Amino acid sequence: MLTIEHLSELCASYRESLSAQVKEFSIGQKACRFNGDPVLMGVINLSADSWYRESVCLHTPQALRRADMLMAQGADLIDLGAESTLAHASRVEVDQQWKNLAPVLERIVHQGGCVSLETYAPEIVERALKAGVRVINLTGNSEAERIYALCAEYDAAVIICHVQGANVRQVGKLVFEGDPIDSMMAWFEGEIQKAELAGLKKMFLDPGLGFYYSNLKDGKERVRYQMSMFLNTFRLRRLGWPVCHALPHAFEFFGEEVRTAESFFAMMAILGKTDLIRTHEVAKVRAVIDTMSQF
Repeated sequence: MLTIEHLSELCASYRESLSAQVKEFSIGQKACRFNGDPVLMGVINLSADSWYRESVCLHTPQALRRADMLMAQGADLIDLGAESTLAHASRVEVDQQWKNLAPVLERIVHQGGCVSLETYAPEIVERALKAGVRVINLTGNSEAERIYALCAEYDAAVIICHVQGANVRQVGKLVFEGDPIDSMMAWFEGEIQKAELAGLKKMFLDPGLGFYYSNLKDGKERVRYQMSMFLNTFRLRRLGWPVCHALPHAFEFFGEEVRTAESFFAMMAILGKTDLIRTHEVAKVRAVIDTMSQF
């Protein structure tokens, strides 16, 4: 059982990290104060293979309605994806991805909204940046330096996901030697150096909690790992850049109430000082943020 004693012990063990401040920057027209309340990112999936059914939009009008709803519920930006990250999901050719993405992202940008695009394809990144996208949710490593340079050219931000493999469709077994935070710190330090050499001035660090479900032995192990990672997030902030988390789920424990799981994990993420929260359930998580901000 997680108790206040666990939180006290964690704070005592890493007290020097508690006061770490991260760089603050604007995303499009929005000035982000990451050392205050977290920024909230809603999700629209344009792939029928995406597993969270409430976020799946199979045609442009449906996606635009959801975008309007998410912004009305309090999303600061919208994360679009045209190919599921699930390993068994169908691959979508670049041209088809863009055909699905373009009318949605162009409408959101035209209305003054801020768009994040989840991809690992440089061709999609370049088209999206030209169309006004100002955040790339990068879910792969093989073309990372090229993408860092493209985003630097457009003054865009990159969400650098911790991925053990070429991309999220090809992740290997989740392996850490010792403390996972120490291993991630070393990996992120290398990526930050590459990004800065490419001229990138805006970035987020994402531990990639959602990419390794099948490699963890059971639901209890997975949830323990996720909870620990959320609460230890403040340690990653010592690298000087804001941290992003995609909120996961715990079907084994929430059952038919699984849509409330993101509210629970949002609280854990906020306690750990997460700066950017990616959620399918914007209204629920916005309520958690607003409530916790009253303390």
